[in-house]
Amino acid sequence: MPTEKTLRTCDKGHTYYKSSDCTSCPTCDKENKPSSGFLSKLSSPARSALLHEGIDTLQKLSTHTEKEILKIHGIGPASIPTMRTLLEEEGLTFKQ
Repeated sequence: MPTEKTLRTCDKGHTYYKSSDCTSCPTCDKENKPSSGFLSKLSSPARSALLHEGIDTLQKLSTHTEKEILKIHGIGPASIPTMRTLLEEEGLTFKQ
């Protein structure tokens, strides 16, 4: 059974509907999306989760295992292949 969506308003005045308890505003997320760098290739939840953990470069990402990254709230299994590819493009890998 789907959860009912509720109308919300963010601090900047954007209105949006959400069914989860996540407080991120889709409009603010789009406005804050980087135009370049590896974070620009990730979904908003994954990007926010990594930034919350202080992971803002591929070098920092490479110091973690895939398992550690998947434990971070906001990171799903669909993000791992993208991160893996971005690391490989820079000659890096996840920690083993």
